[in-house]
Amino acid sequence: MQGQVFAEMLAHWGLEQPIVVAHDMGGATTLRAHLLHGCDFDRYVLMNVVAMRPWGSEFFDHVGRHVDAFLGLPPHIHKAVVEAYIKGAIVNDIDSGDFDKLVEPWLSEEGRGSFYRQFAQADEKYTAEVEPVFGDVRCPVNIIWGEDDPWIPLRRGKALHGLIPQASFETLPGVGHLPQLEAPDLVVERLDAFLSREGEDR
Repeated sequence: MQGQVFAEMLAHWGLEQPIVVAHDMGGATTLRAHLLHGCDFDRYVLMNVVAMRPWGSEFFDHVGRHVDAFLGLPPHIHKAVVEAYIKGAIVNDIDSGDFDKLVEPWLSEEGRGSFYRQFAQADEKYTAEVEPVFGDVRCPVNIIWGEDDPWIPLRRGKALHGLIPQASFETLPGVGHLPQLEAPDLVVERLDAFLSREGEDR
């Protein structure tokens, strides 16, 4: 569904060949838009993305099976769960303001429900449908992966590269699941190097 929505959004904005930088679930969303819904990209970066089965962690699976129980948590305990969950993604300190912005959307009544329902609604079929055609990506691709990602381990990034062999592949030493916040200068450096390359086949 999100892949179709992304495709419709690009059409609405009149973006015919955008440069796309995808992270986490943005990987599944944009891969579906590109491979199933005909969206062409100029260049494409996949950074610590959800793109292949299996998804999630033991906590992810547990919450998905017991959403109603978690919805009943008192606000202060819910906040602690959200904070612990996000901290579990990173291996470096990040700016406190950035951390607060990651937590805040999930603390409202609506956000609380969305936080837990996302685990139940996650369905591996959304990547299973596109995994067989990863080799059909039609633009230059760079896969960037934080080597110490606690959520989506490096071996998953290497496996993704194996299915998109035309892609370049780079790792970020000592970085977890949120490279853009854990090592922003390094990410900008890698993005700039890839996006400024000339002469790559479209």
